[in-house]
Amino acid sequence: MPNPSDSGAGRRRVVITGAGVVTALGNTVEDLWAALVAGRSGIGPITRFDASDLPTRIAAEVVDFDPLQYMSRRESRRMDHFGRYAVAASVQAMEQSGLRTTQETAHRLGVLIGSGYGANIAGIAAVERMLERGPKSINSNYAIGGAPDNPAGEVAMRFGAEGPTGAIITACATGTTCVGEAVHMIRSGRVDAVVAGGADDPISRLDVAAMANLRALSRRNDEPHKASRPFDRARDGFVFGAGAGIVVVEEAEHALRRSAPILAEVVGYGATTDAYHSTAPHPEGLGARRALTAALEDGGLRPEDIDYINAHGTSTLLNDRTEVEAIRAVFGEHATCIPISSIKSMIGHLIAGAGTVELIATMQAMAHGIVPPTLNCDDPEDEELNFVPGTAQEHAVRTAVSNSFGFGGHNAVLAVRRWEG
Repeated sequence: MPNPSDSGAGRRRVVITGAGVVTALGNTVEDLWAALVAGRSGIGPITRFDASDLPTRIAAEVVDFDPLQYMSRRESRRMDHFGRYAVAASVQAMEQSGLRTTQETAHRLGVLIGSGYGANIAGIAAVERMLERGPKSINSNYAIGGAPDNPAGEVAMRFGAEGPTGAIITACATGTTCVGEAVHMIRSGRVDAVVAGGADDPISRLDVAAMANLRALSRRNDEPHKASRPFDRARDGFVFGAGAGIVVVEEAEHALRRSAPILAEVVGYGATTDAYHSTAPHPEGLGARRALTAALEDGGLRPEDIDYINAHGTSTLLNDRTEVEAIRAVFGEHATCIPISSIKSMIGHLIAGAGTVELIATMQAMAHGIVPPTLNCDDPEDEELNFVPGTAQEHAVRTAVSNSFGFGGHNAVLAVRRWEG
């Protein structure tokens, strides 16, 4: 492990200057954070379609969201749910950041926003409409809003981003991957700032049925608030959530010159692939271990430097077990000293949006000296680890890691540190 003082000598430092969210527990960072600290659950019965004949009938749906607060009616019509969430979160992040482009600087701003499910809601509706009414019934907006990179294009147009834009998709690691690759783009000097993150709305009748038949979703339908149980031995699957998380990633000197708010410094990023199985993680968590190790090495960090781990913690049998094994392997004895929590226990699994929302929660923990809880962790997988069961804990956080591990063996980890100049 390199000495922290030697890591990244001379390379461009990267910070986060803005953040925005849309989730089942709130459509602003402030509302989400208040709910997380209070230990509230946003999981309940599915309301948007009849789920009575499905094995899983619960999800963490976005509620009280008005897209017209962030875009025109015409813009809203050409987007799927995930696109509206991404644009809304991007507007929040850019407003906090205060970043503006000019004709001379537009090419120095990029956009990386990914989605696992993309325009599934609009796509399913379009197919049903065409089967019922014929091809002439399909609105031409679907040709635009039906693309997985639609949010990146919408955000680029909104803010005049003429640098590299697009969508990187790595399943449940997507949001974290987009932020990590944005860091690399800035370090390389290609751009000065990137609007980055992920968005998804997988709560459709088709997708719930498919994932339930895979037996990946919890079937605790009578107790929705107890369904997501990361690291608890009684867990029976994850819970779908909808929403988005977006951050403004920026070169530090660029941010300082314009007196931007600095929420955290991104000091490390690690990405690997298991190359093992389409849905199951490597049984020894080797890919997750390598991603964690790579993030620490990239940041010049030692295991004992980490004060908090925001876990992927999906509430599935294999994922939680291998994540615990990876944490134990990488952090050794220090693992028992680190609070480890999963906010999926409250907001469900946002798929592409999960990693960035969790990164934002990690930065909030850093800012407030409080780590959010893991709900329903009553009988922990590892009794020696502190999964922050049930109730938030006061804990000073200077440096933290946020884990994201996805289907297909995608692993991505970000290490962030409180900005100290």
